[in-house]
Formats: sequence, C-alpha cells, structure tokens
Amino acid sequence: MSHKRIPKRKAAIAVGGVAALGAAAFLLPMANASQDNASGATAAPKTLKATGASDLAAQLQQLLGQAFAGSYYDSAKQQLVVNVVNGDNNVIVQAEQAGAVVRQVQNSTSELAAVAQTLKTKATIPGTAWAVDPKTNKVVVSADSTVTGTKWDTLESTVQSLGSNMATLKKSSGTFKTLVSGGDAIFSQVQNGTVRCSLGFNVTASDGTPAFLTAGHCGVAAKDWSDSETGQPIATVDQAQFPGNGDFSLVKYNDPTTQTTSDVNIGNGQTVAINQAVDATVGETVFRMGSTTGLHDGQVTGLDATVNFQSETDPNGVDTVTGLIQTNVCAEAGDSGGSLFTQDGGAVGMTSGGSGDCTAGGETFFQPVTAALTATGATLGDAGAGAGDAGASADPSATAGDQAGGDQIGGTADPSATAVDPSATAVDPSATAVDPSATAGDQSGTGDATGTGDATGTGADGTSSSN
Repeated sequence: MSHKRIPKRKAAIAVGGVAALGAAAFLLPMANASQDNASGATAAPKTLKATGASDLAAQLQQLLGQAFAGSYYDSAKQQLVVNVVNGDNNVIVQAEQAGAVVRQVQNSTSELAAVAQTLKTKATIPGTAWAVDPKTNKVVVSADSTVTGTKWDTLESTVQSLGSNMATLKKSSGTFKTLVSGGDAIFSQVQNGTVRCSLGFNVTASDGTPAFLTAGHCGVAAKDWSDSETGQPIATVDQAQFPGNGDFSLVKYNDPTTQTTSDVNIGNGQTVAINQAVDATVGETVFRMGSTTGLHDGQVTGLDATVNFQSETDPNGVDTVTGLIQTNVCAEAGDSGGSLFTQDGGAVGMTSGGSGDCTAGGETFFQPVTAALTATGATLGDAGAGAGDAGASADPSATAGDQAGGDQIGGTADPSATAVDPSATAVDPSATAVDPSATAGDQSGTGDATGTGDATGTGADGTSSSN
C-alpha cells in the first residue's frame, strides 16, 4: 500500500529528505545467515549484520573487561573483529565461542584514552580532531587546512612525543565546520537572517509529548523552528548541548496532538522504518540524509571522536565537542542535524560537522543517537509506514543521478525537488544481498533553493559553515 500522508496542519515532519536510494539498493535485505558456533575454541566466527555485530561488541566489552581493546566490523566477511590485549587463552576462547574473530594487539583502551587526554591538554587547536582507530589500534589525529605554522608545529610535536605505535597524524582537505543551513529542512528566523538545519529523528519526550532530535548547535543558534522558511514556528527547543559532551537538541512540537512517524523518507512515497536506536560500529556501512545534498553512504571510521571546531562567536576561540562518530560520509552546509541510519532501520546519529564536500569527498562527524536519547530522556516513536509498504521499495538498478535531493515535510514534496525515475521497479523481496558494485556517493540532490543564505547572527553560513 502507499504511504499515508500526514496532514500539513498537524505539522508532522517526516524523517530524512526526498531521495530515492538508487544505486545503493538500500531496501534490499542484507545477508543474515547468522551461524551457530560449534563448541570449543575453534568455533567459526559468526556471520552478522552490522547491528548484530554492534550488539556482540557490547557483550564482549562487558565479558572481557580490561582485556577488551576495541572492535570493528569486517563488512566484506560480515564478521566482528575484537582486539584483545594481554589476553590469556581463556579470554580468547570466550571471545571466539561468542562468535568473534580475535586479534591480539599492543595498546589497551586505557592507554589510548591517555593519549586522547594528552592531546586535549596540549593540542586543543581549532581545525583538529582525533579518534581511536581499532583497525590500527592507534589514535588517529586529523588536521584541516587551517592548521598551519606554529599550530601545525605544536600538533606535530605533540603527536610525535606520543610515539609512532600510539598515534598517527594526517591532513584533511577543507575545513572542519558545523553544517547549519539538513533529512527534512527546518528553519528559524534570527536577527540577521535565516538558520537552516535538518530534522534528525522524531521521538517522544520524557513527558510523553511529540518531539524531534537535531544538532545541538542548531538548538543553540535558535529557539523556535518552522517546517518552511516563511512559516510560523511549530516547535521549540527544550534542551540543547553544544559544545562539550555532545552536539544534540531535543525540540518539542508546540501542538501536543502532532502526529509523527518514526521513519526516514527517501522520496516518491518511499520510507524506511526506524525501529531502534543502535550504537555505531567501526567498519559498518551507514546512510546519511540531508536536505542540502540528499542521500549519501559510507563507512564508520572512528568512535568517541573529539573535534575542535573554530568558534562561531569568538575568532580566537574553539568549540570542542567530544563523544562523536567519525565517518567518511560526505556532507555540506544545510545538512546539520540530519539522520544517519543503517540499512535495516537502526537510528545511528545526527550530523554534527566535518570537512570537504559531496563532490571531492570528506569526513563527517555525528552525534550518537543512543547518547542523545539517554541525555534527554526521550525515546524513539512507533515506526510509521516503512520498508514493508509496497511503495517503499527502491529500484536496485536506479543510479544515484535519479535521486531527488530536496525536502518532504508532512508528506508534501518540495516542488523544486527533481522527480524520481518513474521507471523504477520494486525490489525483489527474495533478494539477500546488496549489489557490491553499487554506490550512492555520486548523488546530486537539488535541495531546497530557499533558506540557504547566511545566518550571520549565529555565524552559520549557508555555503561554508555549519550544516
């Protein structure tokens, strides 16, 4: 059946932006041939979806204690790789029997945390970021194009003092910036212009009222939000965290009878049901929706990342945000707050900021949804019409160029958005794997032509500052 449109007057904002999944063949079910391990230390690793790998990693972290030194998802083999430090045979046997691939490494979690603390003390410089990379068992430090001269010298000497076996330094193209200007676009009028962000996920606040999550720097920039650039406010910021330990806002709908859906709108009447909040796993494939650039995908590359953004209000200041997810998914101005999610309907994060763009590529950081829900006391709402609907199937042969970027709020499509290819056909429900040759990185969403200008009152520039 087709997706039922929510009346505009009820001000329900659907999650995500208008875009067909296209080449990513997003709605094809992933292989889910989880295998039972044979007993004993030689048990074969389990074949897992990324969500299952995340759950197993959390279990093993509790089981292994101090011997646990991180984990990542091998997407090619669909296996969880667990790092173990100073592990005896019993520890290794437990991890293998649980279904993981065990790898013995040198650096413990506490040692890598000490590296991050040293960087915080000696190298909190605007335009820098760092996160633990479980694949190399090191802390990877990134510096954008603004880190030059004495700033670069300070950063480089600090990293070198940590030792090559503990940390590495790399240059990132572009500039680390928050991306105010998003899923569906949301707007707020401020003294000197319009702030534009993206809605992340519809939720239920702790008092039972309808609300949504978006980026914290959006909630700090403006209090009242609308679903159109010139419309009346429909929601008000209840909580906002930025900078510091996170980048998230809880925004409550002004009308307590507002009806919302827990899904990502991918255009042409297609939605993907969001059924749970999940923790990110390094190596897994994730999808990002934003009102500026539409749908893009990539991989999680780091967890518990620290990013030092140049302050929007103080030219000599720095806005440090901790606890973020690092990815190689691209994003641009206007994508801030937009939803990051998995193929099987897991809510992962909201866009915080990054460097580069969706032409040359870049790296982007996201606020974990699980942490935002815990901090605000909110819960994900009931899933609305989702991937099981007849209208929710994406054409596996569609190319990224067929996708429309713009906004769809309350079920009404932005008239400026490019239409989805009408020849698209439904996905075969018996399909078991995504086409490995498919990509979604070349998408060119048309976005909403309005509301992208400067928001000089908040330092949010529609083309070069925060999403």
